[in-house]
Amino acid sequence: MSKKVLVTEPISPVGIEIMEKELEVDVAFKLKPEELIERIGVYDALVVRSGTKVTKPVIDAATNLKIIGRAGVGVDNIDLEEATKRGIVVVNAPAGNTISAAEHTLALLFALSRKIPAANESLKVHRRWERSKYLGVEITGKTLGILGLGRIGTEVAKRAKGLGMKILAYDPYISRERADELGVRITTFDEVIRNADYITIHTPLTKDTRHLIDHEALSRMKDGVRIINCARGGIIDENALYEMIKSGKVAGAALDVFENEPPFDSRLLELDEVIVTPHLGASTAEAQVNVAVAIAEEIVNFLIRGHVKNAVNMAPISPDALPFISPYIKLSEMLGKLAIQLAGGRLSLIRIVYGGDIAQKDIGSEIITIASLKGVLEHISGGYHINFVNAPLIARERGIKVVESKTESTEDFTSMITVELETDRGVTKISGTIFGKDEARIVRIGSYWIDAPFSHYMLISRHINKPRVIGPVGMILGDAGINISGMHVGGGGVGGEALMVLNIDSPVPNDVLEDVKKVDGIIDAILVTL
Repeated sequence: MSKKVLVTEPISPVGIEIMEKELEVDVAFKLKPEELIERIGVYDALVVRSGTKVTKPVIDAATNLKIIGRAGVGVDNIDLEEATKRGIVVVNAPAGNTISAAEHTLALLFALSRKIPAANESLKVHRRWERSKYLGVEITGKTLGILGLGRIGTEVAKRAKGLGMKILAYDPYISRERADELGVRITTFDEVIRNADYITIHTPLTKDTRHLIDHEALSRMKDGVRIINCARGGIIDENALYEMIKSGKVAGAALDVFENEPPFDSRLLELDEVIVTPHLGASTAEAQVNVAVAIAEEIVNFLIRGHVKNAVNMAPISPDALPFISPYIKLSEMLGKLAIQLAGGRLSLIRIVYGGDIAQKDIGSEIITIASLKGVLEHISGGYHINFVNAPLIARERGIKVVESKTESTEDFTSMITVELETDRGVTKISGTIFGKDEARIVRIGSYWIDAPFSHYMLISRHINKPRVIGPVGMILGDAGINISGMHVGGGGVGGEALMVLNIDSPVPNDVLEDVKKVDGIIDAILVTL
């Protein structure tokens, strides 16, 4: 019997044709939720874009569904947790718009340099011939600063280099060897913003990159700098950018994304020095074909041949291995997320060491290793959806070496997994184990042995083991309304260094974290979000 696919939103006909060669395809647009629920039960695959909401009721009704394909990148409209529980693979097309976004960046760079939108309006709308008014600047020989050297940043670098630009880049997770291959000088954030004539942003929006370009960063840039953002709204403090353009510090900006979209209330729209587009980075005919082809091939390959490249959730595991391996997959991923947030510097190597029973089992070590790699890369990825299939590829692209080893040593634990990250600042080592059936615990951070559970928010600090250190930290958090659900300390005797892990119920604002660091005896402190 032929496998059936339901397509609920328009995609390129090329994608439909690919699926129709081997599958039975039905196309039904603008289905109401209740209509989708009524129809979905007979289908093996569902293809959507951003408009169809694949909710728990839809998944509950999808008794035959094996794969959901998102023709694009974002999967916010799909209940990933419910799909994973049901063993339904969710795939997307993360690379389909790479070239489109890179080319749009260069298009904005040219338009900004030659004042093309304003000149076009002057001539067409106002019938004015104002050649002297729209004096531009050449980009040849200028320095382009790239913040984020992932897929899109890399493609921008290749093209800008061909245009005769000098390239500086900041990306703490790209190896120097990879940068050398691209002919890009990798350096610090400060050096990039101080020396670039143009700055283009290609980082994800995270708690670390929100308002990365703020008033202070803008003040350190060259006079007359020009800024392009085709990445994510919120990376630039738009109020600060407005003030710096008005003052003449920033010559201009080209923005495809905004903190609030559509940005009709933004003061930036009032400025002639700012050119804007309505989030068009992926809006090319080729990109739409690319994502349709990518999703169609994923659907066909999975239903006919049983494999995928861009799963955004974990593919089903063998039922025989699942009870033993599942807790260690979760543990390994959390160790990776924790380690990368504690590490500093440029990442070059990830080592996963298995000890005890988990080292002796001849099942699952590859997927457990990938789980740790996934945890690391999710924190540093340039907006890509990291999964169990593409994590090794992305690590290779970034020049990160991955090593797996096994040992009999477990420090009296039945099984133990250790994740080591090597950077240009040293080695960060985190170990964990499973207590009971599936309770993941941290048992070592660096040289400190400890027994601590994972939580969504953790405050991890080193301090001198003496009175009146832990108490003041608790008071500061309490005064800020932050509840401590668990406290765990490991380390040496009185007067020596100790480590404290606080499980907390909410994030710690930067000013509160700074107050914690000022407590007498605190050596350092960091907020970790898992």
